[in-house]
Amino acid sequence: MQHVDLNVDLAEGCGNDEVLLQLVSSANVACGLHAGDYQEMNKAIRWAKANQVAVGAHPSFPDRANFGRTEMQLAPDDLQACLRYQLGAIKALCDAEGVKLAYVKPHGALYNQAAKDAELATLIVKTIKAFDPNLKLMALSGSLPIQIAQDLGLGTISEVFADRHYLADGSLVPRSRADALVKDEDEAIRQVLQMVKTGTAQSVEGQMIPVNAESICLHGDGEHAVDFAKRIVASLRSQNIQIMSCR
Repeated sequence: MQHVDLNVDLAEGCGNDEVLLQLVSSANVACGLHAGDYQEMNKAIRWAKANQVAVGAHPSFPDRANFGRTEMQLAPDDLQACLRYQLGAIKALCDAEGVKLAYVKPHGALYNQAAKDAELATLIVKTIKAFDPNLKLMALSGSLPIQIAQDLGLGTISEVFADRHYLADGSLVPRSRADALVKDEDEAIRQVLQMVKTGTAQSVEGQMIPVNAESICLHGDGEHAVDFAKRIVASLRSQNIQIMSCR
């Protein structure tokens, strides 16, 4: 039976974490610098444990004012300290609950900048590997961080997006554009099934591009996140596709 991971961004103060954790297989837990706090993190980790959901760190730039979606240029030492700070916090909470921290998925601008900046991607990968070489990096399918992590011997999880449009080079349409998001749920479901079943996605320019759909991202801060998650789960199951984490 074919299988795929279904991941969601949590501990961001949206109030739907407990319900979403009954639907997904992996939880990207915000580490407090773009949203949420220690209480949100702790609750998400406990609920993930109760539902046998894999837990990943979701670190960001220090940018609460803009939900971590503003590009920043931090000095390498500062960014490394910022990442260590966030990884250390979530690891401590996971250890206290007897939960394995399985992977790291950078958030927002940090994720998107690393996808096109080899120096930044290398710093992220090296920081993760030095912190715990057993962690995996979750990043955009076919992106620089995936390639660099594999070159440096860090495990990877290739991610695709249910609710984002793609460019012909395999990158995501920037959020600054009006066509960045897939706003129609039926279209998003069709895109998910296409990516999982055929390993392709259609770009906004019309080309078919290859993708490695090991994990599908849902955004927990969406207005209808829970209902959308339920529809994706039902659609995958109707195609005999099992939802299972990559840990």
